[in-house]
Amino acid sequence: MKFLCLDCDEPMKLHSTEGPDEGSLTVTFRCPECGFRVAMLTNPFETQMVRSLGVKVGGATPPAPFEHVRTMMANPRADAFEGDVAKIGEAQAAAGTDAGGCPFAAMVNEGAADTPSSVPWTSEAEARVERIPSFIRPMARRAIERFAAEHGYATIDEAVMDEARGAFGM
Repeated sequence: MKFLCLDCDEPMKLHSTEGPDEGSLTVTFRCPECGFRVAMLTNPFETQMVRSLGVKVGGATPPAPFEHVRTMMANPRADAFEGDVAKIGEAQAAAGTDAGGCPFAAMVNEGAADTPSSVPWTSEAEARVERIPSFIRPMARRAIERFAAEHGYATIDEAVMDEARGAFGM
């Protein structure tokens, strides 16, 4: 990420850093052409996130381009090219490590491998579910199908959708 001076269209240079004080971090950038300065102030949550990602603000020597790639190639994981992702996850869990994996992957993938619902949808219910925004539609569909299966409904119609919506608090 770079900050550009709007007047000069030049990349801003790091001027100073302060903190973190009470969890906040202040970073000041300066335009080398006109001297314009801009400051970025992070709140405690943002400061913690930056630290957890291992980002270093400022410093005397910037990291070389593709340094992360070079490091990974110099120290490859033994299982880097294994085809079975589930086995890798099991091995990491058994070892008590996640090898730098995403801590939210399990939540995101939860239910992704579920088998398709055996509960059929009426055409009216299908049309109604198509009105749900596309980015949330698969999750909504799975939730409605689970609701119908748990309550023993033979088909998903608009009444079942209304009942599920009420149960979900929507």
